[in-house]
This record gives sequence, structure tokens and C-alpha cells, in this order.
Amino acid sequence: MPQGGTTLTNSQLTPGVVPGRLPAEAYRDNFADHEPPLDAHEARVAADRCYFCHDAPCITACPTSIDIPLFIRQIATGTPEAAARTILTQNILGGMCARVCPTETLCEEACVREAAEGKPVEIGRLQRFATDRLMAKGVHPFTRAPATGKRVAVVGAGPAGLACAHRLAMKGHDVAVFDARPKAGGLNEYGIAAYKATDGFAAAEVEWLLKIGGITIHPGKALGRDMTLADLRAAHDAVFLGMGLAGVNALRAPGEDRDNVRPAVEFIAELRQAADLSSLPVGRDVVVIGGGMTAVDAAVQSKLLGAETVTIVYRRGQEKMSASGHEQDHATAAGVRIIHNAAPVAVHGNGAVREVEFAYTQDGPVGLELLPETFRLKADQVFKAIGQTLEGAPGDLALSGGKIAVTGPGRTSVAGIWAGGDCASGGEDLTVTAVAEGRDAAEDIHAFLIG
Repeated sequence: MPQGGTTLTNSQLTPGVVPGRLPAEAYRDNFADHEPPLDAHEARVAADRCYFCHDAPCITACPTSIDIPLFIRQIATGTPEAAARTILTQNILGGMCARVCPTETLCEEACVREAAEGKPVEIGRLQRFATDRLMAKGVHPFTRAPATGKRVAVVGAGPAGLACAHRLAMKGHDVAVFDARPKAGGLNEYGIAAYKATDGFAAAEVEWLLKIGGITIHPGKALGRDMTLADLRAAHDAVFLGMGLAGVNALRAPGEDRDNVRPAVEFIAELRQAADLSSLPVGRDVVVIGGGMTAVDAAVQSKLLGAETVTIVYRRGQEKMSASGHEQDHATAAGVRIIHNAAPVAVHGNGAVREVEFAYTQDGPVGLELLPETFRLKADQVFKAIGQTLEGAPGDLALSGGKIAVTGPGRTSVAGIWAGGDCASGGEDLTVTAVAEGRDAAEDIHAFLIG
């Protein structure tokens, strides 16, 4: 295979898992911002569609309870920086959430315009317009309260941990954030489709957030490997756990250990950190097993990297897929085929995967049943996107459904320890939900610390 600056000679028809299937300009176009930002005129026009409802259902539908009519009115009156402050007061990661939130099933689905006309106010794009304007000025709209002398440890620099750390820093506490990865950001940095947050936005948002002061990031530090929960409790006045989910569920199908069968989250993380997308190997025939956002992101990006055929296979019906209808439509528009009601029963191949065998399924009175009829899909690369699990949970914390059990604003079974985000039981596995949980836990921690 030619290396360095030499043009790669692979194409979509090249067998196996190889890099350089597309010309350079195709990678640039495929991974450009898939939702271009509004300009000032477009934002004013979009804002004018809002009814500014006094009992706005969009606020109720937002997990962080942003005052959406207020910030849209502020955009309409030409004060986007004020609009950004309204957003960020409730959701300090409002810039990323504007890019990745499934607004079509949250605030925009609840919009009165959606009910009346089938076309909601473009709340997500307006939120991006406002937050981008503020961040572009390098301004941080909040200041720290006088120092309290209290120290809090936050495990995990993802959305929950960062939201918790920022709110605690605002209150005057000193916060140490520990994360197992080399860079902060969690799933915002490593786990979403590259075309949803271009130009290093996740890292830029973290850098902007840290302007509040009082937060120290410690990368490459994993709980259970580099420190224990007892260590953190001894050195800090409170601990917040927001380390996400590191384990990946198994297919439980013979042959899943064959070469080129890997977790979708690993593939997405590798893609997000790649300096040159043409260097990323991708199969000619890719099969993604799962029905959530991770499955869609892995499938669409495989197609954008030049795979000839990409198929998502989900064990239940379309209505049970956790990926939104909007995201499913996006996948099919990108050329991804989606097969429902089929589950993997074997991965075939000689060393590397060659094809995957599926059984048709049906939801019966006793749950999901495998039917006797099977079919096979050609595959030289398979991505597992069937959910993640909590690994290395501290042994003295109560669990619920395989996650850290919490009550109220993130309180665990051990006094002085809170948890939120994907590692904790409770809300949906969404960035915006994680932000809300981190923020609310911080308020409770603050009340605890000041007695």
C-alpha cells in the first residue's frame, strides 16, 4: 500500500478493510458541517417564527429547562450574547447540545408551530447561533464567587462531569477533574459523529468552559487504576462520579472474536481523533449491529469513508429503535440500509469476518423470539453497537440496573458521593440529560458543603 504523501489507489470496490477509498475532496465534503450555522439575517427570520408562548411546552421538553422563548426573543431583538447567557445559565454546554441534541424529539417536537404547521421553530440552530457568537468573542459570561476553601473531586471529564465542575467552580469551590482519556470532553470529544461537531469544537468548548477558573483537569487518570474512591474521599470534601460507560456488551454469537469485528464506539473515537480521514481503514461491506445513535453514527461515517454497502441490523421493530426517526432518515439518505427484526446468531469467516448470519425475530408474549429462518450478510467489517456497561464501579456503592444507584440530585448510597450521566441510573443517555444531572448534583453538593 502506498504511504506518506502518495495518492492511495483503493476505491469503494477494493475488497477487505482498507484506507483511501475516496479522493481527498470527498472526505472534506463528506465530513463538513452537516447543519450549516445560521447567519444573522437567517437567525432573525427564524426567531420571528416563535410565538413566545407564556406556558411554552418547549421549556418543559428541554432536560435543562432553558427559557427558550426568552433567548429567541433576545435573538429577535438583536442581542445574541444575552441569548447565549440565558442558554448557558441552564446548560453550560449549550453550544455542543445545539449540535447533537435530538431536538426533533425534545423541544422542537413540543413546539406549537410543529403541532400547527408540521415545521417547528429551529430552536437547535438558534441556540447554536447565540452560543457561537458569544464563544467567538472569547467571553465567559460567569464569574467565580469568593473562594470557599472546599475541594471537590470529579471523576470523568464528559458532559456530566464538566457541567458539575463548572457550577461548583462558580460557587467558589476548587475542583479537580480526573479522566482516563488523554483529552477532556468525554463523548463530546470521542463519541459523536465527526460531521456534527467540526473544527475541534468539543475541545474549544472545554477550553472556553475552563475560563471560569478554579478547575484543574487531570487527564490519563482512571478510577480503580490510578486512584481509589477512598483516596479521593480522603483528599476532598465531596466526590462526583461521571465516568460514563466503558464496557461494551457482547453479541453472544459464535465467531464474534474474529478479526475486524469491533465495538462501534472504538471506531467512532478513532475517527474523531484522526488527523487524516483518508488513512482510516474501512470495509467494502460493513454491517452495524444495534439500533441507537451509536449504530447510526458508525454506519453513516462508514459510508462517508467510502464503504460500498453499509447495513444496520436491529433485533426489534423500527418503532423500538432508540435512534430518532430523524437520525434513521439521515442514515438512509446517506445510503445506509436498515434491517429490522433480525438478531445475529453467528459470525462466519476464516480468521477475519466474511459474513454474519442472522435469525429473524418476533416480539412475543415471552419477549424476543428467534425464528427458525436465517439469512446471511456479506461483511468484511462488523461494528457492535448494542449498548455499553459500567466497568470498575466502586464496590461499596449500591447499583441499580447495572449502573450506580442515585436518588434526587445524584446522591449515591454513600454520603459525600454523587453520580450523574451515563454511569448513573435514571435519565436517558443524552448529552443534555448528563449536563442537567451534573448541574443539579453540583447544586446539591454546594448545599452540602456550606452546611
